[in-house]
Amino acid sequence: MARLTLTGKELLAIGYPQSPAIAAAITVGEHYKLTQRDEVLEMLGKVAANPADYANDEQLGPVAKLLLHPENDIIKLKDALPYKVYGGEFIEQGAREQMETAMSLPVAVAGALMPDAHHGYGLPIGGVLAADNAIIPYGVGVDIGCRMCLSIYDIPESHFEANQSQYKRELIAHTKFGAGNGFHGQYKADHAILENETFKMNGFLKNLHDKAYSQLGTSGGGNHFVEWGIMELHGDDNELGIRKGKYLALLSHSGSRGLGATIANHYTKLAKELCRLPKEAAQLAYLGLDTEAGMEYWLAMNLAGDYASACHEIIHEKLTKAIGGKLLARIENHHNFAWKEEYEGREVIVHRKGATPAGKGVLGIIPGSMAAPGYLVRGRGNLDSINSASHGAGRQMSRTKAQQTFSKKELSELLKVKGITLIGGGLDEAPGAYKDIRVVMAAQTDLVDIVATFKPKMVRMADDGSRED
Repeated sequence: MARLTLTGKELLAIGYPQSPAIAAAITVGEHYKLTQRDEVLEMLGKVAANPADYANDEQLGPVAKLLLHPENDIIKLKDALPYKVYGGEFIEQGAREQMETAMSLPVAVAGALMPDAHHGYGLPIGGVLAADNAIIPYGVGVDIGCRMCLSIYDIPESHFEANQSQYKRELIAHTKFGAGNGFHGQYKADHAILENETFKMNGFLKNLHDKAYSQLGTSGGGNHFVEWGIMELHGDDNELGIRKGKYLALLSHSGSRGLGATIANHYTKLAKELCRLPKEAAQLAYLGLDTEAGMEYWLAMNLAGDYASACHEIIHEKLTKAIGGKLLARIENHHNFAWKEEYEGREVIVHRKGATPAGKGVLGIIPGSMAAPGYLVRGRGNLDSINSASHGAGRQMSRTKAQQTFSKKELSELLKVKGITLIGGGLDEAPGAYKDIRVVMAAQTDLVDIVATFKPKMVRMADDGSRED
């Protein structure tokens, strides 16, 4: 006979608060048969109405005590586990403290801090955390599935230099940036992602479908970009089957737009209600993957990741068609996500918040800044880093400080010297706001090998400094 599995919605309907008492009540229900659903709900309803009457009950006492003393349901942290730090000499103390807190979670198994790490919300940006059967919404981040996508063409550098006005025109025509911005009417893109069944999982996701449709094929604000550049492959012996040399390439960086941000905020709020942690760890509230809320977030996260990939696919297909070149290769990786992976013989949930997957032989892209090179890399499968590498150069200066430090004239002169055209962008993204990508790469030679170098030539970013994603 199948056992009974109650849902959080059923318990909310009979008077339970959004709290760990729900998880305790679900555990009680698992001891009964499916045919006893009505009886069990009636019994648990009585506990919710008068918890003091059941405080000493052997089976119902744990539920009653959580209802009577919600202050006691704060989860205790453990002594922080050790974790590996790469490039530690230029990682700020705030990021280290956040990582220390993450390693104190009861579900923490292993962790690492990448050389581009800096302070964020919850898990630091550049933080990698392996957890036991738990998913942390702010361990993934607000911009779920944010990723890099690189297309390499059979077009020589000389053609780009001689036809920059055309490349600029097409870049502007086929991209759209910034918080809330999307396509409308006949300009809307279409993609199979819009038919994904997860949109029908609940009313919350159904209500996000129209937003996802309008923003499909667009990019966010902040450090998101689409840019033309020159890719130099350093050897003939590569997985791409392309001879060494210089090629025109298109590189994009963006995520899941308003869809991912709304999912992240919704499930972070829910996690905080269900998983009460001490104040210093509150942003790291987690959801068990064996719970209804945890599985909902897992499915929604994967939907957002697939949506982010679809956005890049549309941008690259539009621009490939516009320039008429032959596509030689396309590489893609994401860096704000969680994966089920094996670590030391056990399945764990690996959160990479601003970290690139770098399993053995896995290709990835690590960008610099608008005026610094990026790199196509091959992972070395280093277990100490939990098969991860940096996702970029990493900020060394806040957006506000960057705006106060640099001038438009200085930025313009720097880009002119380097032969780079900037369309949009703001002083908050000035190259000096970032760490030196070469120093960052030197700190992770144990994690990745460089396959090719990408030099930006024409960069498109949001005009308004918006930071939705």
